[in-house]
Amino acid sequence: MSPALSLHTRMKGQKMIKEHDRIVLTSPVPAAGLEAGDVGTVVHLYPDSEAYEVEFVTLDGHTAAVLTLEAAQVRPVSRRDLTHSRELSVA
Repeated sequence: MSPALSLHTRMKGQKMIKEHDRIVLTSPVPAAGLEAGDVGTVVHLYPDSEAYEVEFVTLDGHTAAVLTLEAAQVRPVSRRDLTHSRELSVA
């Protein structure tokens, strides 16, 4: 296994998250109005994939948040994930 894989990723048996991958938030971030299940795009990887810079965008293309998230706060999208829409709770 590649040393670039984080311990978190290896433990969960998930594929490695790369820049520009879509991810799913696994825990809420109330200050940004985000909930578990919201989908974002990785815009930067931190060393050893222990953290990611993730952009969350509304369906009309406006950036809702750009956050640094720890590996435990995100997961890769899977084939079984569905798209869902809700109104952002923070302006």
